[in-house]
Amino acid sequence: MEQGGNLFSAIPGLLPEELFEELLTHKGLKIERIVSKGHASPEGFWYDQPENEWVLVVKGEARLRLWGQEKPVTLSAGSYLNLPAHVKHRVEWTTEHEETIWLAIFY
Repeated sequence: MEQGGNLFSAIPGLLPEELFEELLTHKGLKIERIVSKGHASPEGFWYDQPENEWVLVVKGEARLRLWGQEKPVTLSAGSYLNLPAHVKHRVEWTTEHEETIWLAIFY
């Protein structure tokens, strides 16, 4: 069992797809690192997850759109957002010039 790590390590130079890495799971809790670089949700796609998700942008920037809300939410390093279960949302964009590193906690 790995005891520790670094959120900024082991990031490939090319990211044709977003990188999802499970860091910890325990009794209904999952912590995941997500690395994006110019990625966005496919046109017309909305996440609709059965669990709550708390997300923190550690590095970079992203813009999320929440179903039914007129204004999107822009997140930069240090910004976080709690998404209750079944709140539909999509990623409109992530920064292209650097990685956007997310820490997502599903509960």
